[in-house]
Amino acid sequence: MRILRKYTNRRLYDTSRSCYVTLEDVKELVLNSEPFQVLDSKSGQDLTRNILMQIISEQEGDGHGTLLTNQVLQQLIRFYGDSMQGMMSQYLEQSIGAFLEHQDLIRDQMQNMIGAANPLTMMNRIADQNLAMWKMFSPVKGEGKSSFDPSTQKADAATEEPTVTEAAKTTRRRTGRPKE
Repeated sequence: MRILRKYTNRRLYDTSRSCYVTLEDVKELVLNSEPFQVLDSKSGQDLTRNILMQIISEQEGDGHGTLLTNQVLQQLIRFYGDSMQGMMSQYLEQSIGAFLEHQDLIRDQMQNMIGAANPLTMMNRIADQNLAMWKMFSPVKGEGKSSFDPSTQKADAATEEPTVTEAAKTTRRRTGRPKE
């Protein structure tokens, strides 16, 4: 783990490289997933969270888009001192972890949605999906009952129910009685 020391002049010193570093350098450590800790040079107090908050604050102020809107910040402040504070902390940590694990899948889904911005493309895609679904439900020849085939009917067809024509079905639906 890299140890960074913060001096009273607010400069950060990287003890492993023996040089001063900037917040931008610390941000690079975060982006590269390098473990580090920031300690106060006099007291030895852990200042890592303060430095990370400072980096977030600068990111929010530099016009990189906001992750922490005013409403989100206000809601977070309300959790401090609340009995649910610890639970909220765990929830946020796990939620962000799950989001990061599925980040590639989420990006792909967003690309598909953006690619489908053209309404005709989206309608074609939906129609293709519906057609595929209907094909899935249609019987395969030779399996189960298929559509009516007179050559497969038995000689004693008189014992079976008579076939109702489409016209008769339509009339039944409209009037409730068979066509005469």
